[in-house]
Amino acid sequence: MRPGARLGIDVGRARIGVARCDPSAILAVPVETVARRADDEGGDVRRVLELAGEFEAIELVVGHPLSLSGQATASTADAVGFAERLARAGARVRLVDERMSTVSAQQALRSAGKSSKKQRPIIDQAAAVIILQHAIDAERASGTAPGRTISVEEGP
Repeated sequence: MRPGARLGIDVGRARIGVARCDPSAILAVPVETVARRADDEGGDVRRVLELAGEFEAIELVVGHPLSLSGQATASTADAVGFAERLARAGARVRLVDERMSTVSAQQALRSAGKSSKKQRPIIDQAAAVIILQHAIDAERASGTAPGRTISVEEGP
């Protein structure tokens, strides 16, 4: 297992959920929900990079939304594009399969007694926790980093 904190990123059309893990990469916890920027000023990327610096993250683990059959979805290009923006800004970025992360987050919040209305502000963070926890658990079990690295030169 590679030591070092990581950020988990759940990219949505309106919001970006951010989670982090401890430097031992044992437990993921929610951090913040960042508003997506419709313009190209990059405030969303800047905020994620600020959080990465604050937590001394060795990499950003971005959820790669695929259908249950493994095919691209309407959200795939958006998430990959955001991951590429992070990589171009100098971050080390890894795309990991996030199938069912939002559904799992919704179920967990519902089980905790949160109504759909109360879930809205935190669902993205909960999904980011699930993405990151799955990634660090998979790395611990296999001994290999999960997903794939985004290379600025090559693209996804």
